[in-house]
Amino acid sequence: MRPFSVVEPVGEETPLIVEIPHAGLWLDGPSLATLAAPARSIGRDADLWVDELYADAAAQGATMIVAHTSRYVVDLNRSEKDVDAESVEGAPATARATRGIVWRLTSEGKRVLDAPLPRRELERRLESFYRPYHAAIAAAIARKRARFGHAIVLAAHSMPSVGRAAHGDAHAARADVVPGTRGRSSASPRFIDAVDALARGAGFSVAHDDPYQGGFTTVHYGRPKEAAHVVQVELARRLYMDETSLQKNAGFERVRSFCGGLVARLGALEP
Repeated sequence: MRPFSVVEPVGEETPLIVEIPHAGLWLDGPSLATLAAPARSIGRDADLWVDELYADAAAQGATMIVAHTSRYVVDLNRSEKDVDAESVEGAPATARATRGIVWRLTSEGKRVLDAPLPRRELERRLESFYRPYHAAIAAAIARKRARFGHAIVLAAHSMPSVGRAAHGDAHAARADVVPGTRGRSSASPRFIDAVDALARGAGFSVAHDDPYQGGFTTVHYGRPKEAAHVVQVELARRLYMDETSLQKNAGFERVRSFCGGLVARLGALEP
């Protein structure tokens, strides 16, 4: 199993990169050996089906970067420094990285790890999975900027439709679409407003930065003054799947159509 795939554009290329870090379910042997979480948690904490929702992006001219590994191996949307002593041996005891680059608790409060990872195991995961993935993002951004003068990253995610205690919004119904842009700082207003307009035009409710403001990809790569723009887009899972059975529901094609429209619009916009 490849840790991730880079799918190059088919036909006329655009400045857009669709980055999907959490749809994967695969764990390699050494990662499985440390896993305490129940199998169902692997699926419930994945952004299931998001890769299929954006499957047409390459045909629309976007570059796709899609992770195949579970976030229980390493969370690609976190900083390398986001660890604590309960998740990695030798990490600062004062840090609180319950769901940092190495998750120690699932979003339902179950243990992911039996014990803190040895530092060498974290380094193996960083070298095998994390750093190559981010090198691919950086290379794609550099190539798009060189060709088009700017790059736009659509960081594609999904979220539980109802808040969980781990996120501080337990039992709260979430909006259909949550654009995360760190207070509109990670992208040109034109890109942010386009996501908002398309979502509302499709009949979806929208809440900016609530409860997700954007993770490491948004913070690290979203530099509008340097012609690199990032918008994280969270989709409420109720829109396209049954959150108990984890199967697609009748809304899947509607959401896929929305995602296709989003790819087309962002790829065509100038900042």
